[in-house]
Amino acid sequence: MIQKLITEIKKKQAPVVVGLDPQLSFLPEFLLKKQTELMGDTLEAVSSAIYEYNKAIIDATADLIPAVKPQIAMYEQFGVPGLLVYKMTVDYAKSKGLIVIGDIKRGDIGSTSGAYALGHIGKVRIGEKEYCPFDEDIVTVNPYLGSDGVQPFIDVCNQNDRGIFVLVKTSNPSSGEFQDRLIDGRPLYEIVGEKVAEWGESCMDGEYSNVGAVVGATYPEMGRILRKLMPKQYILVPGYGAQGGTAKDLKDFFNPDGLGAIVNSSRGIIAAYKKAPYDRFGEEGFADAARAATEDMIRDIRSVL
Repeated sequence: MIQKLITEIKKKQAPVVVGLDPQLSFLPEFLLKKQTELMGDTLEAVSSAIYEYNKAIIDATADLIPAVKPQIAMYEQFGVPGLLVYKMTVDYAKSKGLIVIGDIKRGDIGSTSGAYALGHIGKVRIGEKEYCPFDEDIVTVNPYLGSDGVQPFIDVCNQNDRGIFVLVKTSNPSSGEFQDRLIDGRPLYEIVGEKVAEWGESCMDGEYSNVGAVVGATYPEMGRILRKLMPKQYILVPGYGAQGGTAKDLKDFFNPDGLGAIVNSSRGIIAAYKKAPYDRFGEEGFADAARAATEDMIRDIRSVL
């Protein structure tokens, strides 16, 4: 799967993923009004508006980017209707040729972890038929419970040519409360990074592993260290733009050939119409604003590679 992602990155010359993380406050009023007039002030109305919102953004950016990353919590908050739209969004993005990174951050043990893996990147058999329930291409995984929580995902990756990005150093301000703690004189994120490299050896797909890592753009010095500790891992880089990460911060996340990392932006693209300079598009032009913000992000990242 990682080779498929690399092929798309090369083809579009854009190591960029758009985070489809819809919040109620991001939705243009006209989209929400249209659905509430049909279905009332309901979870179904909001979920339908989110789907129309996602479709428009995907349509506006699909020719520019290799992948999208829907954050499942933003859909779960609207219950079963929201989860249905999550699945519909995954399917629609794939119909447009995009790779889907499901930002699910699952991490449990044994059969529970295995069930998460099967449900999101694997297959379940019912009688004579097999189903891919959510059918993402890659998902994010929390390694806090150790190998018991990660190995079931690796097994499913090997069976189905899928991928995972394991949380190593996250972009949020309080990540250091645990991730920076010294263990035998070394920060925990380095130990996790080395473990990710070890896990990845059993799941190679060409020069890179289907087991990648999440490292936040807000910590460029740590990114530089982790790039060396995980030479065969693709790095998913959140934190660009709205969280403060800049293109300059990203250079060392990549290898000299310009590969090795893919950078995420969520609200900076999907809610671009709310802020200058993209507010010139207006609410009705939210998708055009998202496209313009994506083009600017791609140019910005290319400038440092």
